[in-house]
Amino acid sequence: MGTDERRVVVERVGPGRFAVTNVRGGRISVGTGDDADFSPVELLLGAIGGCTSIDVDAVTSRRAPPDSFEVDVTANKVRDDGGNHLTDIEVTFRVAFPGGPEGDGARAVLPRIVEQSRDRLCTVSRTVELGTPVSPGIA
Repeated sequence: MGTDERRVVVERVGPGRFAVTNVRGGRISVGTGDDADFSPVELLLGAIGGCTSIDVDAVTSRRAPPDSFEVDVTANKVRDDGGNHLTDIEVTFRVAFPGGPEGDGARAVLPRIVEQSRDRLCTVSRTVELGTPVSPGIA
C-alpha cells in the first residue's frame, strides 16, 4: 500500500481564531464558534459531507446533472468517560434529478453510490469510522 501525504498548516491569527492553509494556498478561518468562523467540529462535519458529496456527484453527474444537490450532516456532541466526542453522525442527501432517462439513471445509481461512499470511498468518513489514532507532538 502506498501513501499520499496530505497536509495543512494551522496558524493563530488572534485570540481563539486560526487560519488553516493548504499547500495550494486555500485558506479557511477557524474559531471557537462564537462568531461566523467555522468551529473545528463544523469543519469535521463539513469534511464528511464534502467528501461523500464529491463521490456521489462524480458518479451521478455522469448520468445527469442534478437539479438540486444538498447534503445535511448532523451529530451530537457529548462529554462522557471517553471525553468530548461526537455521536450519531448522520449524513442525509437531498438530491433531485431532471425527468427522463438520464435522470432515471442518476436516481437509480444514487443509493448504491451513497453506500459505496460510506463503505469504502470517502476517506474522511472511513477514517472516522475506522478510528485512526491521532499522534500529537511538539517540534
